[in-house]
Amino acid sequence: MSSNERLMKVLVAPIISEKSSRLAETAGQVAFRVTTDATKQEVASAVELLFEVQVDTVQILNVKGKQKRHGQRLGKRQDWRKAYVRLKAGQDIDFGGGA
Repeated sequence: MSSNERLMKVLVAPIISEKSSRLAETAGQVAFRVTTDATKQEVASAVELLFEVQVDTVQILNVKGKQKRHGQRLGKRQDWRKAYVRLKAGQDIDFGGGA
């Protein structure tokens, strides 16, 4: 697999929530759901490649899956990984499509 193919698969989805919207306005950070084996360098390169912006820093954290009950059975949601990407000054990513 070439490096560009790998970078296209690193970002799973943007995280659109109240917290991420507030972070985008105040700190210039964008939140993404990423693959569980993604590195900071891969995430930065993927964002720069896909959105044509300049990345300043990347913070990655692991989110543990919650325990859930399905009737009498206990189940567990899958663990996943989140990345906060800080863009350089003057850069912006618009997920709304300009609507």
